[in-house]
Amino acid sequence: MVNGILGRKIGMTQVFDPNGRALPATVLTAGPCVVVQRKTAERDGYDAVQLGLVEERPARVTKPLAGHYRKSGVDPAQARLSQVREVAVVEAPSGDALQDGNEVRVASLFAAGDQVDVVGESRGRGFQGVMKRHGFAGGRATHGSMFHRAPGSIGQSSWPSRVLKGMRGPGRMGGDRVTVRNLRVIQVDEENNRLVVNGAVPGAPGGHVLIRRAVAARREPAAPVQDAAAKKKKRN
Repeated sequence: MVNGILGRKIGMTQVFDPNGRALPATVLTAGPCVVVQRKTAERDGYDAVQLGLVEERPARVTKPLAGHYRKSGVDPAQARLSQVREVAVVEAPSGDALQDGNEVRVASLFAAGDQVDVVGESRGRGFQGVMKRHGFAGGRATHGSMFHRAPGSIGQSSWPSRVLKGMRGPGRMGGDRVTVRNLRVIQVDEENNRLVVNGAVPGAPGGHVLIRRAVAARREPAAPVQDAAAKKKKRN
């Protein structure tokens, strides 16, 4: 069984739990995906599955990539070039393991209550200054200070007479690979290949994401003890 599935971010909404609390939620399109290539330890040195996201609109593919799809029995017009990624295999390979051309759906991987990690690309903000990019406080906002949004000193003049590596400064912001961990699955829509998770997901609506099983899932909190005798016994 594979460790994750590919999809897209649709947008955010809110859902209500049985206690009436409003929970922020993100709706994701998860799959369906096809196995483009099955990698094994004997042939490739490690176990993994190369998945391709099946989407409605056809994708332009190069001739080498079309030949790669054709070996697996996958229609080149089904799997997008930008969404062909490898995911790990969480179980030991067996006779019923996934093979080239098999389909992977979200209902076979996740269920309500599971914890998942979502990997996406953060929104690109362009070239930004230190206050927006790193949260610098800036200078005094008084009239005549002439030091409002500048970074301040970035080094010494006599020694070492250079700017040290790693110094925070202005530059390109966003567009990075971001992983949000331990988001709880609220709902799985098998018919429409939708997944609703509690919390925010990196990237803009329509961006590609990788949804995988939580690497370090949080422990479930213990149920509260309601009985007074049980509480007393627990204290003793």
